[in-house]
Amino acid sequence: MTSKKLLNSVAGCADDALAGLVACDPNLQLLQGHRVALRSDLDSLKGRVALLSGGGSGHEPAHAGFIGKGMLTGVIAGAVFTSPAVGSILAAIRAVAQAGTVGTLLIVKNYTGDRLNFGLAREQAQAEGIPVEMVVIGDDSAFTVLKKAGRRGLCGTVLIHKVAGALAEAGVGLEEITKRVSAVAKAMGTLGVSLSSCSVPGSRPTFELSADELELGLGIHGEAGVRRIKMAAADEIVALMLDHMTNPSNASHVPVQSGSSVVLMVNNLGGLSFLEVGIIADAAVRSLEGRGVKIARALVGTFMSALEMPGISLTLLLVDEPLLKLIDAETSASAWPNVAKVPVTGRKRSRAAPTEPLEVPESTAAGGLASKQMALVLERVCAALLGLEEHLNALDRAAGDGDCGTTHSRAARAIQGWLKEGPPPASPAQLLSKLSLLLLEKMGGSSGALYGLFLTAAAQPLKAKTDLPAWSAAMDAGLEAMQKYGKAAPGDRTMLDSLWAAGQELQAWKSPGADLFQILTKAVKSAEAAAEATKDMEAGAGRASYISSARLDQPDPGAVAAAAILRAILEVLQSQDAGTRQLGDSHQTRGLWIPTLPFPGWVTSESGAPFHSQTEEKLLVKARNNRRNGQREDGGSKEDVDGFEEAAQPHGRPGQQEDGKAQEPLWTWRRRT
Repeated sequence: MTSKKLLNSVAGCADDALAGLVACDPNLQLLQGHRVALRSDLDSLKGRVALLSGGGSGHEPAHAGFIGKGMLTGVIAGAVFTSPAVGSILAAIRAVAQAGTVGTLLIVKNYTGDRLNFGLAREQAQAEGIPVEMVVIGDDSAFTVLKKAGRRGLCGTVLIHKVAGALAEAGVGLEEITKRVSAVAKAMGTLGVSLSSCSVPGSRPTFELSADELELGLGIHGEAGVRRIKMAAADEIVALMLDHMTNPSNASHVPVQSGSSVVLMVNNLGGLSFLEVGIIADAAVRSLEGRGVKIARALVGTFMSALEMPGISLTLLLVDEPLLKLIDAETSASAWPNVAKVPVTGRKRSRAAPTEPLEVPESTAAGGLASKQMALVLERVCAALLGLEEHLNALDRAAGDGDCGTTHSRAARAIQGWLKEGPPPASPAQLLSKLSLLLLEKMGGSSGALYGLFLTAAAQPLKAKTDLPAWSAAMDAGLEAMQKYGKAAPGDRTMLDSLWAAGQELQAWKSPGADLFQILTKAVKSAEAAAEATKDMEAGAGRASYISSARLDQPDPGAVAAAAILRAILEVLQSQDAGTRQLGDSHQTRGLWIPTLPFPGWVTSESGAPFHSQTEEKLLVKARNNRRNGQREDGGSKEDVDGFEEAAQPHGRPGQQEDGKAQEPLWTWRRRT
């Protein structure tokens, strides 16, 4: 079966491709009647050497992408993987000669057809009195035993374009350029590897590979390599390639060893993603430097492809300072990368992360029973999300990627790991801020960003107060931030629908005498109802907005997750409230004071201690009186009362620090009887 390609016709694809390049680059012109591209400023080259190259099409951007000041003068292209016609090569030689150049160097890859056709054109041009020289480039390092045909011309040819172009631009003569580039060609090697073959337009792939195989040492025309190897990690593949091409027992090796200075080319053979190319480049740099090789320059990109071949080639060129200056010389060629004239090896590649602003210590900054109880809430939330992973993924598959559950589970595991490192802050503002940073770093995706926005904004109103109105304001701030940056609105079938419904119920917290649990319970139920209602909504934001509404017949997974988080929070608070009541009714625990979260409802007594009611203030006064009388209110010892008061006032006297300033305590205590 032939592969699909975007063409007008198989016969005309090479002409169309070259015409498109010239149409979009004002520095190029076509030579009428021929598949030839030339510099548009040809007349400016009087008195200088012209450089021509070329070969079959299908290797783009080679070679026409390297036409320009400081590189090639022109290129002659053949049909796909076919040597260019002798007549077109000769026409190009005549064109540059008639423009006033003092000679022409033909740079030819070592393939039989190219050698023959360029060689014949050279002979005819010389017969006409035009000075023409030719260098044949063979940089293939695949074959351990050299064959009569010699080494194939691969991506290293592009480096010869660059060196020759810099010399020609500097006014060096034809004979000297030929001599110098011939020497450079002997100091480089290239090796390729591919995941599969390629296919010439209108034809089948040139060879087949099984799913667990790679082709090592293949050429740029889809021909098979020297051997097949098993799939492995990128680091292992790169190490194998470098071992092969630098092994002295390999007759076509490049003599790179510890202390050598090289130019590294990482060339995409056409079908690899930028992601994979970057991974290969990183592996090559690390592997070479691990061998003591100094990387003077690294060129990464697509220089010489093989149509859509999903593979990579590595080229190593041994360099000294004079040669490096030629590599660094300016060029206007569109396909040559803009590389800084700085060595890779020895360059500082990272800088220290910015220091985080010093946290202003808050009175509720860390530790204590409140911190432990916050950890309980977070653990319950994490457990809920982990339990919903597959369900959320299933709901999310309707929108295409199916990773909502995975994303939330990743967040849950990150929070669990964070909790193992130490207790969370007891301050609600600091807790939300810390969670925001954690989710932004670990959760990923748009969900991580949205949760981060929500928590960052929600933390702000809680810096000053933590009463019920402040928590309602925190919800408002979080929702506003999500709408501002996420561009979603209630009814758009997103996680905002659940949170918005809960936020509307929590407005009641702003009223005097509001009941914490009654309102929070209503908020959670509203969030769950809103999540369920999203199955009947048309998506107005997020990735689901690109999916037909007919396919979206299940609740939005983000809305379900948000409602589950709220439900988990409510359940922990309810269980702790119920536990407090149970302990207060127990004979063994009668008279104990049970800690509660620093959530809505904190008030501060006249003495500076935090209590939920005036009754609790009276109970503390009674306990102090009992201590003076040497007994607890339930008949216990004085020491127990001492312990109670110390726990109730961890910073010394009620409402004070050691320096005598007012101190908001780390936690509050509630008595249930």
